[in-house]
Amino acid sequence: MHYPLNTPLGRMGVQTLEEGPVRCVASIPVGGLLNPLTQAPTLAPLAMLVDHVGGLANHYRRGDDEWTVSSELAIELTPHALELALAAPEVPVVATAAPFGPKGTGSLSLSELTHGDQVIGTATVRSFHIHTPGHVVVWPSDSTEGTPPATLKDRMSVEVAETGGRAAVLRQLPDPVINNSIGVVHGGISAAALELVGSAALSDGTGVPWRTASLRVNYLRQFRGGDESRYEARALRTGRSSGVADAQAIGDDGAVALVARLTAYR
Repeated sequence: MHYPLNTPLGRMGVQTLEEGPVRCVASIPVGGLLNPLTQAPTLAPLAMLVDHVGGLANHYRRGDDEWTVSSELAIELTPHALELALAAPEVPVVATAAPFGPKGTGSLSLSELTHGDQVIGTATVRSFHIHTPGHVVVWPSDSTEGTPPATLKDRMSVEVAETGGRAAVLRQLPDPVINNSIGVVHGGISAAALELVGSAALSDGTGVPWRTASLRVNYLRQFRGGDESRYEARALRTGRSSGVADAQAIGDDGAVALVARLTAYR
């Protein structure tokens, strides 16, 4: 399924290839996309793919009067994931998700990420089942002509606020196109932005690239774009071969909406 460009999935180039209660499959392009803070190639869009396909697998388990919202997202990547994506930028990454364990307070899905015939990672998404909100917006089903914006920052509606040293900040601009069906920033967009600032916070000016190994995100409350809405990250450790950064999304009200920890190696 192709999504219109005036939806977050269409803006990010996500395509759903298969969906159902047993298995959901989707893809996303990652070739040629750069971290706006560092101008380095990035796999941050995989967070968008994982949140969509893993959340979709959990969504199929909802009751008639239920909706689902992500509560946790985790991604583990192989050491050569970025190199494979760079070697064949025209090949999208495909995620295959399935329910994992029984439905519960935090229903869990498990995904496998592949690039061509190579497995490059695994991921999990936990979802809360909530009573259907009265303000759910149904995304358009028509196909909008054209292609997504060329740069990742334009696809995600973010702008650089601060970079350098051991801190990095991206502003989340208000843009209804990147909102989910309940009117807040899509969880995949937010998770991808946390990866971007986390990676940038580890940048130490040596020119030796970091490769993201794991990203774990907790969704604490709703997050909306606004004048003060932002993603911030600080490096906790930058060693010779490993680095760890903590990141958070902060809303206009100053409250922390999401938190994440990123681990990277080189």
